[in-house]
Amino acid sequence: MTAAKSCFENRELSWLRFNERVLEEAEDSRVPLCERLTFLSIFQSNLDEFFMVRIGSLHDQMLLDSEARDNKTHMTSAEQISACLERIRALCVRRDAAYSTLLKLLRDQGVTLVDFRHISPQSEKYLGAMFLREFAPLLSTYVVGKKQPFPFLNNKDIYAVAVLSTRTEKERIGIVPCSVSVFPRLIAVPERTGCYMLSEELILHYLPRLFAGYTVTSKTLARITRNADIDADAIWDEDLNYRDHMAEVISRRKKLCPVRLELSRVIEPQVTERLCAQLGIDAARVYRNKSPLDLGFFSGIRDGLRAHAELSYAPRHPQDSPDISESEPVIDQILRRDVLLHYPYQSIRPFLRLLNEAARDPRVKAIRMTLYRLARDSKVVEALVEAAENGKHVDVLVELKARFDEANNIEWSRRLEQAGCNVIYGIEHLKVHSKLCVITLDTPEGERRVVQIGTGNYNEKTARLYTDLSLMTAREEIGEEAISVFEALLKGETVDHTRKLLVAPHCLQDKLLDMIDGEIEKAKAGRGGRIRLKVNSLTDKTLMDRLIEASQAGVQIDMIVRGICCLTAGVPGLTENIRTISVVGRYLEHSRIYIFGEGEEARFYIASADWMTRNTLRRVEVAAPVEDPQLKARLAEIFDIIWRDNASARDQLSDGSYQRRFPGSEEARSCQNLLYEDACRRAQKTEIPPANA
Repeated sequence: MTAAKSCFENRELSWLRFNERVLEEAEDSRVPLCERLTFLSIFQSNLDEFFMVRIGSLHDQMLLDSEARDNKTHMTSAEQISACLERIRALCVRRDAAYSTLLKLLRDQGVTLVDFRHISPQSEKYLGAMFLREFAPLLSTYVVGKKQPFPFLNNKDIYAVAVLSTRTEKERIGIVPCSVSVFPRLIAVPERTGCYMLSEELILHYLPRLFAGYTVTSKTLARITRNADIDADAIWDEDLNYRDHMAEVISRRKKLCPVRLELSRVIEPQVTERLCAQLGIDAARVYRNKSPLDLGFFSGIRDGLRAHAELSYAPRHPQDSPDISESEPVIDQILRRDVLLHYPYQSIRPFLRLLNEAARDPRVKAIRMTLYRLARDSKVVEALVEAAENGKHVDVLVELKARFDEANNIEWSRRLEQAGCNVIYGIEHLKVHSKLCVITLDTPEGERRVVQIGTGNYNEKTARLYTDLSLMTAREEIGEEAISVFEALLKGETVDHTRKLLVAPHCLQDKLLDMIDGEIEKAKAGRGGRIRLKVNSLTDKTLMDRLIEASQAGVQIDMIVRGICCLTAGVPGLTENIRTISVVGRYLEHSRIYIFGEGEEARFYIASADWMTRNTLRRVEVAAPVEDPQLKARLAEIFDIIWRDNASARDQLSDGSYQRRFPGSEEARSCQNLLYEDACRRAQKTEIPPANA
């Protein structure tokens, strides 16, 4: 079926609505000050990536086919870019206002950020001497002219730009890189304790000392954002091995065309035009910021305020799972019963124990694992290395196309290979995004498999920041299908038939459609029909069309969609039986849960896949059924707690906008607080639940 256009929102504009929700956290006076700094920094880094990836992609599409249209709102690439740029300008006004508010609140805490208009002559003298002594000898200067071409500007680096003139020559451009790693970003100003200046402001002020013989008629700080949307498969070089090829991709990305220019001050229009001409960028993509061009220095301010506990969220520590005993190997416990871990409320430690045990257990013959994003100091890799060194057969698929983590994954792949692991790098034209680990061991009953399937990466750091689910099971049919997934990957193929697992690209979308159809049939037969869905993003039009059909048939659909949601809930006659919320809070809501039906016949899945076409048709993803009755009840409880949140949740309205829920006269129910409190209560239990029937 084809739904009316009013049901859909453009993907890029929906993402900007999500980033607006992040900005709201920075604006919210209920959020502790240091956390508000973090949210404002996240808003800016999110926006950087949006320009690098999404605007970059639209820019390329516009050049390749100017008439190509979005399949949901039928906007051309140019129309999407124009609408995004307009929306971003409005958001940047709010960002600058939020930054101003946060500076005032920091002053109340004894932290002041100043420029040269607000310091004493004595401080200026001190900073001038510091500049000549510590900065000037290390700074490069460029004067653009016939003998000096316009320099290459690195992505997201800050530059001081000066308009220069002499008695005989006017309006030459001088450029000085400010993102020099040896300089601290925050410079202590001897006005009083807690008074700082940004290093780029120091450099900008003393530009006349760097361009002797010129008069600086105006100046500004500048920062460009480059397109990072490069197709690794499209530039495949058969003369390079795949790892070296991905290193070449990283190198090329640094040189792609600019898609945004940010300036800290107003300069002459003709100078801005010259900068745009040199950079090959449209004037519509020039932004004048009233806040710093990079908010990364907030981390230093937060560190300095750690003694003030009330300015940050109260410390939380992932709890032990009551389902795992410390006195017995994890492997043996999983052989008897399924275990579900819920990060960051529960610790990732039981899974790390499982891997470490597998590396040393003489019963274990093989470990197979997919790796997408890893911690910088990965305990997961350490366990796999130890397993290989202990003579286990270790197959590891390292996805080198994990955007912006390619360099990290290249280094880990080398380490794994050196240890004797069999390392493969994914499939041409497909990313392997699944979170899958299979441990094969010999037991008195024969060969058994312990399988872990998760919604998030094998990353100990993000396991403390992202909400994710991790299922560990020894169910025979799941083990057999998990092995078939790996056998296909080792041959550069994908599975095309499954019974238990949902595996993209061939066995996920169609099975989801079948389950939606099952709920439609129930509704038409007067037996209800219900779908509960928790994902990061919803953009797959095939699935959305079927959800609309389900809503029209009377199926009750509740969706928790953190980020992009291209389907608008509550549209009369189309999606009036769909309700959608988004939760943005202390933790990033990353887990994916699919629930079809109610009662004993309900089917529960956790998955690595969002409901996006790239996940359902262009990646290798795995969704696992949760079959243990206690764990199914636990998943339903988790969904319900999140659904009833009235502190961090926003309801999507029928015009696509979001309205924040506030407790009002009710008791505040923060799902993330409640789930942590629940994990603490569960951790106090000492009784291990009975094994699966």
